[in-house]
Amino acid sequence: MKLLHIIFGVAVLIVFLLTGQYMDRYFHHLVGMPDGPRLLYRTRHIFILFSGLLNVGIGAYLVQRPERWQRILQLLGSIFITLASLLLILAFFYDTTRGDLRAPLSHWGIYAIAVGTLFHLFSSLRERRD
Repeated sequence: MKLLHIIFGVAVLIVFLLTGQYMDRYFHHLVGMPDGPRLLYRTRHIFILFSGLLNVGIGAYLVQRPERWQRILQLLGSIFITLASLLLILAFFYDTTRGDLRAPLSHWGIYAIAVGTLFHLFSSLRERRD
């Protein structure tokens, strides 16, 4: 799981660079774009960076827990964070082109990152033994 997070995180960081190039080449770095769509593009772009860095960070520090329930929570947390990263990449292309300021994919992506992070946190809790 550790190596998967690092490889996936680096891939997401490459997507971050590519979405930056996309904004530069197709939208002239968003110059002259109305504030609403420009804000959506920029924030979704930063969300991709955030999720890539989160995956790399988890991969760098992940230690497999000894108890089965802890490993299950870690796995669930990793699944949520990985799926959230994919949602945020999709949000860059979908949420920004909706025509309104609603951002359903980003909304669920951020919630999924929060849940995944909490699962990783809870996996570190230990039972007290006397």
